[in-house]
Amino acid sequence: MRRFPFVVGLIAACLAAPSLAQAVKVGSKNFTEQFIVAEIYAQALEGAGIKAQTRTNLGATLIAHAALLNGDIDLYPEYTGTALAHVVKGDLSGSAEQIYTRVKDYYEKNLHLTLLEPSHIDNGYAIVVLPETAARYKLKTLSDLGPASKSLSFGAEGSFADRSDGLPGMNRVYGIRFKEFRNLAKLGIRYSALTSKNIDVSFGFTTDWQIADDRLIVLDDDKHLFPPYFLVPVIRQDTLAKNPRIAEVLNKVSRLLTTENMRAMNAAVERDRQEPKDVATEFLKQKVVAR
Repeated sequence: MRRFPFVVGLIAACLAAPSLAQAVKVGSKNFTEQFIVAEIYAQALEGAGIKAQTRTNLGATLIAHAALLNGDIDLYPEYTGTALAHVVKGDLSGSAEQIYTRVKDYYEKNLHLTLLEPSHIDNGYAIVVLPETAARYKLKTLSDLGPASKSLSFGAEGSFADRSDGLPGMNRVYGIRFKEFRNLAKLGIRYSALTSKNIDVSFGFTTDWQIADDRLIVLDDDKHLFPPYFLVPVIRQDTLAKNPRIAEVLNKVSRLLTTENMRAMNAAVERDRQEPKDVATEFLKQKVVAR
């Protein structure tokens, strides 16, 4: 009889082994926002009784996408505009709903992947100015920037000067021609150059925490030059077929995620040096309490 606990323990271990193999593998690309969202997905799944593990920092878009296709991960957060540009390789014009549908249809028909419900995070391109610059030149939109641009300097990474959705697109759609372009590769430098008034206009992304911290004005892309980049969970169809509740859990998460709270979470990690896992835990804790 003294061997009975050992036998029970051995049986339990054997039964537990398959569940480890069946844990939902949540991946991410290689930057802060992705680390945080992957942790939110994994913790939300665990909270719903679905075992999950994270495999973050996989690399750029096509590396994370390949990992998903190969089954190395089961899902990861993607952006609709990025998926359209790099995977579907389709026309970037259209509304947020049209682009989402175009990507979702392509993924389901050709890749055995599906897009779940999109979040309220649009991590698209942001053309930003200081409040005093906006006031001086009466800037609210990129159309407003057109006539004023000849008096202003602009900073972005070098490739922005040649991309069709960069300076050439801004000139074509809005008539924007800056008096000077400065190649500022690092995101942090672009914001510090703007706040120190070494440049007048800068380029970033809408979930950058510096926008709120420095009270910057994001000029409205009123003619829709830049495609929407709504964050959305992309998942393997076979994973979803095995456990349809994943969709229910992650769709609830997507409804909680906004551009504004993503900025705050990015700041908590990059500015305040908190761990992505802890930031994700606090986010879910606050949202559950709020509900």
